[in-house]
Amino acid sequence: MQRGTAGGTSPQSPTDTATYIATLAEELSQMARRHGLESLSYILEMARLEADQVVKGSGGGDDAT
Repeated sequence: MQRGTAGGTSPQSPTDTATYIATLAEELSQMARRHGLESLSYILEMARLEADQVVKGSGGGDDAT
């Protein structure tokens, strides 16, 4: 993965992007839950599950864009 302009990483494929989003969404969901933001935690968990489905649907390989 490359460094992005905002200091983050820039995923190289749709699968990489979905994996990255799933990771971030999971971390954010846990943070929201710790602070009593249950609705936000739920929405972020749904985003994580959706991203995981994209990864599983792609066969886990790196797709060229």
